[in-house]
Amino acid sequence: MDARNRFHTPSSWTLARAEQLGLLFCCVVTALAHLGDMRWPLFVLAFVSIDLVGYLPGALAQRRAGEAPISPIYHHLYNLTHSYLTTFALIGAWTLLAGDLEPAMLALPIHLAGDRGLFGNAFKPVELPFEPRPVDPLPLLRPEAA
Repeated sequence: MDARNRFHTPSSWTLARAEQLGLLFCCVVTALAHLGDMRWPLFVLAFVSIDLVGYLPGALAQRRAGEAPISPIYHHLYNLTHSYLTTFALIGAWTLLAGDLEPAMLALPIHLAGDRGLFGNAFKPVELPFEPRPVDPLPLLRPEAA
């Protein structure tokens, strides 16, 4: 994957997932090191809120639509909630408001790294179905589509 070839090969996809698994490992180890300080209800809320807000609405819309396309807003909502930029902005805001780092906020990067490293989930392009299914990639790789 580079600036001209914006797609993964099998080896680059494996490396990208391995990186996420490394991040997942580091975040889980850090969470375990702070087990005594962990506010579990907040951890669970942070962990599930990503999918409650970003995945579930799109998954339900796709189920109702069948094979038909759904509104791009569902893809954008997923991408917003499954972004490390959003995650770190939320952690930063929480830290500023609370006055200290909150171990339960590790749920956010744990969720994202788990999605990407364990399950291979990445951002959802509007050009693809919300739920993964095979498509012809050639029309998507044309230079004028970039």
